[in-house]
Amino acid sequence: MTRIGLISDTHSFLDEAVFKHFENCDEIWHAGDFGNIELADKLAAFKPLKGVYGNIDGQDIRRAYPLNLRFKCEDVDVWMTHIGGYPGKYAQAVRPEIFANSPQLFITGHSHILKVMFDKKINCLHLNPGAAGKQGWQKVRTLMRFAIDGDKIQDLQVIELAV
Repeated sequence: MTRIGLISDTHSFLDEAVFKHFENCDEIWHAGDFGNIELADKLAAFKPLKGVYGNIDGQDIRRAYPLNLRFKCEDVDVWMTHIGGYPGKYAQAVRPEIFANSPQLFITGHSHILKVMFDKKINCLHLNPGAAGKQGWQKVRTLMRFAIDGDKIQDLQVIELAV
């Protein structure tokens, strides 16, 4: 079993509570808009980090993290990208690939809106952890935790951070 801490849209602000909430996680996945490389380095020093760059990220982050990250976690095919849309409204840049070669788990950020949706058309779970940073219009800052056990995605938890 692999326990994942999922975060996005930190915009250069890393709440110290993240370390407590992700303490029992095996990996941290960041769905873009880190804000600065120091924040990424701090997360990577704490736990193994996978991430993608977002639209506000500079060249330092873009050199270290890709636009799209497709990988296997246990037996689950995962695709993470910052601007990907969601079921029924996939972004133009991902639409052809998501229908031709669907992942089992599609992770995005960007909207600052927490979403958990299952797309029955392509048999894919979509997760957007919302925004953990203070920049943006969101009223609640959020993270997610979940586990992957073989081919099962389970124990999903939404975590609200103090405003």
